[in-house]
Amino acid sequence: MKAGLSKPAKVKTPDQAMAEFHRTGKSVSSWAKEHGFNTNMVYGILKGERKCLRGQSHRIAVLLGIKDGVIED
Repeated sequence: MKAGLSKPAKVKTPDQAMAEFHRTGKSVSSWAKEHGFNTNMVYGILKGERKCLRGQSHRIAVLLGIKDGVIED
């Protein structure tokens, strides 16, 4: 790999992200509250009901690791 190039991040499936919640014993609701997101929106993303193209759904997907992306403030 050339210098300055980074490997793409390994992206999880929504099922893998949900399994991570089960493995760690953390609830989706508590994760959502910690990050300032609506719990229903997080569940919608994990169920594949949202495209996660921009805004909060994009941020949630990136933080969950189910989308390779950049979060800009």
